[in-house]
Amino acid sequence: MNQSLSIEDQVNQINALLPQTQCTKCGFSGCKPYAQAIVDGKAGINQCPPGGSSGIKKLANLLQVQSQPLDPSFGVEQARTVAFIIEEDCIGCTKCLPPCPVDAILGANKHMHTVITAECTGCELCIAPCPVDCIMMIPIESSSHWSQADADKAKQRFLNKEKRLQKQAEERIARLAKQKQMLAKLRSKK
Repeated sequence: MNQSLSIEDQVNQINALLPQTQCTKCGFSGCKPYAQAIVDGKAGINQCPPGGSSGIKKLANLLQVQSQPLDPSFGVEQARTVAFIIEEDCIGCTKCLPPCPVDAILGANKHMHTVITAECTGCELCIAPCPVDCIMMIPIESSSHWSQADADKAKQRFLNKEKRLQKQAEERIARLAKQKQMLAKLRSKK
């Protein structure tokens, strides 16, 4: 890698090569934190099961280091899968919605949920919170490989969700501040 690049540029170049599934299988909270850990020397280039051997080769080429096999302690390379909700078993608890990094699950409280298959990254983060085990991972067509376009789309959906959550948090803080001000005014009038 070009050492004259800033740390941020190095992280961005590595992040651009990652699959953007945000699956956390690498041991980090998402693809960008994993990229940061690689730059910081705290992670190897072989910790991303969704990226697999081709992802490791891309990282090795970028960083000008020798490629290595996927570290099995982080998982195994496998065919691409997507989440599928067994709708008749879904109780509408909404526990699968927050962990989905790309908002690929649609549903509302006490209503059946479904997965937007074309948007699902296969991260598996929705499985553990489901109290009725109605989510399973199913392989998709073998001709459909995770492409750079898929990664770019997933990254944008992830960033959109992050922005939405940030905006909601800011709005909540503003509402609470306004309520606090109103309460203080009411108390001062007594």
